[in-house]
Amino acid sequence: MFFTKVAPALAAGCTLVIKPAELTPLSALFYAHLAKLAGIPDGVINVVNGFGDTAGAAISSHMDIDKVTFTGSTEVGRKVMMAAAASNLKPVTLELGGKSPLLIFDDADVDQASDIAFNGIFTNKGEFCIASSRVYVQQGIYDKIVNKLVEKANAWVVGDPFDPQVNQGPQTGKKQFEKILSYIEHGKREGATLLTGRGQAYWPRVILHPTYDIC
Repeated sequence: MFFTKVAPALAAGCTLVIKPAELTPLSALFYAHLAKLAGIPDGVINVVNGFGDTAGAAISSHMDIDKVTFTGSTEVGRKVMMAAAASNLKPVTLELGGKSPLLIFDDADVDQASDIAFNGIFTNKGEFCIASSRVYVQQGIYDKIVNKLVEKANAWVVGDPFDPQVNQGPQTGKKQFEKILSYIEHGKREGATLLTGRGQAYWPRVILHPTYDIC
């Protein structure tokens, strides 16, 4: 996230103010430290930590900031647009995520398609805005794809992110973790089948929804 925001702005000759999410402030500070070591002049990359209602709102409404880009929730995206419009009409670029679909048809290579489907949702713990969180599989290879995904999920190692044998660290934030669990329970209430997962300590899970052939 830091790289994709900062690199184009630097290439265009801009200075930046970065406000990372309050739950994950340290990586941005470390990148700023590395930028200083690399010779980026003081004042070119600026990191401001804080909450959205204060630091984020100040950035969105600041009269001397000429452009805002925001990645996050739709609710906050609306607030950013309103603040930008009410101040100096600065242009806004929003990346607010969604439920990106992945379509797999009968003529697909099963191994390749299952790799794409798995990486499309488990990369960075699924924490990116174009995660393929809905997978539609044609009936002819449906069972094969589901079996492949379950196999991959069961082999995925969750634990200490500094351990080279671990594929995934813990989910960021207790609130987000509980939200994901609530979605799983909601899916089960609607008739979905939990195909892998043995309680809260075990990740990842694959859910099968029989009505729409979604895995």
